[in-house]
Amino acid sequence: MTYGCAVEIADVGTVAAVAGRIRENVERVIEGKAEVVTAALVVLLAEGHLLLEDVPGVGKTMLSKALARSVDATVRRIQFTPDLLPSDVTGVSIYNQSTREFEFRPGGVFANIVIGDEINRASPKTQSALLECMEERQVTVDDQTYALESPFMVIATQNPVEMEGTYALPEAQRDRFMARVSIGYPLPAAEMAMLAGHTAVNPLDDLEPVTDGAEIRKIVSAVAQVHVAPAIQQYAVDLVAATRGSADLLLGASPRATLHLVRAAKAHAAIRQRDFVVPDDVRALVQPVLAHRLIPSAESSATGRAVSSLLDGLAASVPVPDPS
Repeated sequence: MTYGCAVEIADVGTVAAVAGRIRENVERVIEGKAEVVTAALVVLLAEGHLLLEDVPGVGKTMLSKALARSVDATVRRIQFTPDLLPSDVTGVSIYNQSTREFEFRPGGVFANIVIGDEINRASPKTQSALLECMEERQVTVDDQTYALESPFMVIATQNPVEMEGTYALPEAQRDRFMARVSIGYPLPAAEMAMLAGHTAVNPLDDLEPVTDGAEIRKIVSAVAQVHVAPAIQQYAVDLVAATRGSADLLLGASPRATLHLVRAAKAHAAIRQRDFVVPDDVRALVQPVLAHRLIPSAESSATGRAVSSLLDGLAASVPVPDPS
């Protein structure tokens, strides 16, 4: 058995080259967070949505803007607040007195990259306005369906749910995010570099696009062709199944999580100039892709064990397929 395939994908080199340009561009603004930037690139190339969760002030919105500005495509920012309405997100039909007809005015989601800032400060009703567009890439208003242009990606930021003025994201909302990552505090050297480069000017002002929507669509198609051997598919299924059978978890990962895990693994492989997925691609994405979908049981919560720790234990118990 082998992980590779008989047909090489010529565009996989282009995927790695474009990803490298975007990474270098973003790292001009976000220093010392290579793993976080890579995770964001993986989600972009896998046609997923990204959730950035961390305490205020560590650069969540800065990362979102840097990634968006690196791609020459339409970008909209939605500032989620308690008084934000679902129609502000999806759009609304307005009666035009001159034509005596209703006209649709698009909301904030009508863009290639949508930055949802502090998404968990809006009510669950407003958060749910994103459900259809994130899963089906369309918006339905007054029985009319409007398609969203490809590429389409939601990059949402949120503060930890225990912080003041936040609402927990509904399970259905969390499940639509391909990955959740935390930026964390910078290393002292990176923080010193930030003081040197960010206090006089905003580094985003000098950030220029290094690719465009058409090229992103092309490399997304190349990523979709990356080969996943049956043994790797079974490995992903077994990892997800382990979360469903654990007594420490009240809610395991969904079949959508399995799909997201495999799609993200394809992008992870392509960025590394491989046209096939290996177990390390899948294993590297277990935490960002699965952790935010899981709910610990009451007994597990009482003992203080973190979901990430539980997930590491479950992943370690799943046998890794042997290529020989």
